[in-house]
Amino acid sequence: MLILIGCERHQPYPLRSGEVVDFDNLQGRWVLINYWAVWCAPCRKEIPDLNQYARNNSNKVFVYGVNYDGVQGETLDQQVKSLNIEFDTLILDPRARWELEKSDILPETLIISENGELRHRLIGPQTTESLRELVPGTL
Repeated sequence: MLILIGCERHQPYPLRSGEVVDFDNLQGRWVLINYWAVWCAPCRKEIPDLNQYARNNSNKVFVYGVNYDGVQGETLDQQVKSLNIEFDTLILDPRARWELEKSDILPETLIISENGELRHRLIGPQTTESLRELVPGTL
């Protein structure tokens, strides 16, 4: 018998805040998922832009981070604090939902439409301007 844990396509994903994300019920909002690591200099560079983008578009876009190394608990809390990440963090990596392999390059950002479809897979640091161009109606 084979048991796959954390690989179901239609499952809720827990957040660091204690809430869950259901990619089948996005309430008409887009989703930005950013993969980061503390050892990644370009990740650290883009976080202020991602924080600003999340603040400016909180009524249109859910912004979530995913720790590339899969750390959890206190270690995750410490890393989020040290990088001053203001947006929530997914505890489990949801990339299997879109049948994506793990990237070898960071940062990586996924842009998911309001229907839960993968629209963009971006490699490298993003800015508020680059994200604004890819997600309709955002600031």
